Amino acid sequence: MKEKNSVSKSKWKRLFRKKWFFPALYLGISALLLTAVLWYQSGTNEPEQAEEDKGIFDSLGFNSDEEATPVAEQDEVVKAPVAEDAEATVVTKFYDHKADSEAQENALVLYDNKYYQSTGVDYAAADGEAFDVLAALSGTVTEVKEDALHGNVVQIEHKNGVATYYASLEDVKVEAGQEVKQGDVLATAGQSLFAKDKATHLHFEVLNGDTPVNPESFFNQPVSKLQEAKTETEAVQEETADTAGQNEQTETEAPAEENADAEATPTDESGDKEETPDRSDEEKSPEQNEQPEDEATSSSSSAQT
Repeated sequence: MKEKNSVSKSKWKRLFRKKWFFPALYLGISALLLTAVLWYQSGTNEPEQAEEDKGIFDSLGFNSDEEATPVAEQDEVVKAPVAEDAEATVVTKFYDHKADSEAQENALVLYDNKYYQSTGVDYAAADGEAFDVLAALSGTVTEVKEDALHGNVVQIEHKNGVATYYASLEDVKVEAGQEVKQGDVLATAGQSLFAKDKATHLHFEVLNGDTPVNPESFFNQPVSKLQEAKTETEAVQEETADTAGQNEQTETEAPAEENADAEATPTDESGDKEETPDRSDEEKSPEQNEQPEDEATSSSSSAQT
């Protein structure tokens, strides 16, 4: 036992004699002390730090009790008013003033022996069967009524003044004031007197304010794109109105010019134009009037002689 103790003491002595032993021991103890201090400070300063952070947020106007709201809401995308698996297709197009004559002809609706420009699109199934009518956008139902020409009608208002209009419906499932989500079933396709030749169909319109736009141009597009379309449509309507006004003004001015020409050259009863007086004759007339006076003077002087 004495030999073992002496051996262990000699090992410690040799270890103490190493140059790196005491620096390493010092660094180890310092590291332990620093870790303990940091741990203690982090545990005692958490409430104070929390209060300090809260004061900073309060000064900036943040309220942790309020529900978080998204920075910017993403526009809803316009969807077709029929299901993708439905066999309904567009049978009447929207009347576009910029389209060619053939497309415009296919966008006319015949009623009472007159043609009307389609302000929306008509959907119908090839087999003539009814199909579900879906909400193209989320919104509030503002009108549900039965129209004499267009059948049952549903109108829904959306954000930014956009509205959707559904006509020729049967079995309406919504009522005025009801909130609907995109894709909800509103009714089924039916018939109407205005498009009697289409049989069972759906008439669908997209309105930006009071201005109808082409629904097919905005399917799978955000609602914000409708604002651009409204500006373009109003410009076309103003241009058309200006052109019509100019044509009417030209038609009214043409007869006035003809009447002015007729008044400038009056005719006598025989139909010949009345001759206007020649200004040279008016200038010569005084000389012609003076010549008899000279002859009379000379004759009187001759008589006296």
